[in-house]
Amino acid sequence: MDVAALAIWECAALLAYYVFTLAYSVYLKRQVMVDVIVLAMLYTTRIVAGTAAIHGHLTFWLLGFSMFIFLSFALVKRYAELHSLQSRGLVKTRGRGYLSTDLPLISSLGTASGYLAVLVLALYIQDARTAHLYRYPQIIWLACPLLLYWVSRTWIIAHRGLMHDNPIVFAARDRVSLAVVALCGVIFWAA
Repeated sequence: MDVAALAIWECAALLAYYVFTLAYSVYLKRQVMVDVIVLAMLYTTRIVAGTAAIHGHLTFWLLGFSMFIFLSFALVKRYAELHSLQSRGLVKTRGRGYLSTDLPLISSLGTASGYLAVLVLALYIQDARTAHLYRYPQIIWLACPLLLYWVSRTWIIAHRGLMHDNPIVFAARDRVSLAVVALCGVIFWAA
């Protein structure tokens, strides 16, 4: 890709991020389910912009994994907010349109989304092109149970009412989450 095309791609990614952020702040954050999908798109757009900035190669697999894992994060954030409301005896969120009775549905959508991210990783391992990128791609299979554990643990913490931060902030401060990320890094390095 030449420099001019790359600059256009970087500008397009930044413009898309700005437009989605503005739309989210003004209107979309009040729309049930649209808000979490847009949040997942915003996080994924950061990856697109970062990949363009480092002149990396953006893949279908990275986009798929990112979208599903970030949707799970966005849903765990909504779940934690609703769980807190419910524990205070409230029924409806202010300005978001969610009800405390939505908790079971949000939980099932969020865990499914997290597990779908792991499925995308498993499919990536089996892709013929992956064999050209790694010496031992089968080793990446070890990351799948780690990520399944991590997604499940995150949701259990939310179910217990212990998710008090944004899930990404929580993961960045949580020793178990950091250990899972480090182990996944070692697994990919070994592959």
